Amino acid sequence: MLHPSKFYHIYNHANGDENLFREEKNYYFFLEKTSKYLTEYLSIYAYCLMPNHFHLLVRIHDEQSICQVLSTSNAYNKMSEMNQVDSMYRKISKSFANLCSSYTQSYNKIYARKGSLFMPNFKTNDIENDLSFCALVHYIHANPVHHGFVKDISDWKFSSFHALCSDKPTKLERNYVLDIFGNKQAFLNYHSRPIDRKYKWHDYTV
Repeated sequence: MLHPSKFYHIYNHANGDENLFREEKNYYFFLEKTSKYLTEYLSIYAYCLMPNHFHLLVRIHDEQSICQVLSTSNAYNKMSEMNQVDSMYRKISKSFANLCSSYTQSYNKIYARKGSLFMPNFKTNDIENDLSFCALVHYIHANPVHHGFVKDISDWKFSSFHALCSDKPTKLERNYVLDIFGNKQAFLNYHSRPIDRKYKWHDYTV
């Protein structure tokens, strides 16, 4: 269960040997869906989309913010306080299910396929402290290098690395990320390190 105000590493994988993303436009479409279904309930700090899986580093909004979103529903306002809390937790998890379901429906229509596209349940890891936060951001951005798609983190288009380095507007929590690393140069220095192959990599076949 995802809890308000907590950081999480969230990841999921395509069913079987399929890919989630066949063409470049699929990656951008998934990011659009992510913004649509998740940003009411959480903030995104880093991401990486790979052909058959994705990684997100997020923080769930605080309880008050989520309740304000849900309070627009008359049904929610009529619930008891205990049921409102239960509804809040279910709504957070449901947002991920809605993301996957909506993307799958569009994907199936485009590629004339049927059935589920994602594994049934997304996976989560808690983020314990600033050191693990930095290590996880690097891990997420280093996925394409680990899997042999590119030689350098900066060569992969479909991650948050470039947006976090840029001065252009972004929906990512860029200032927070750079502050945790120290500054932009410290962020870049950290990402110039060799990837740690002793890290617990989620070795999906890609």
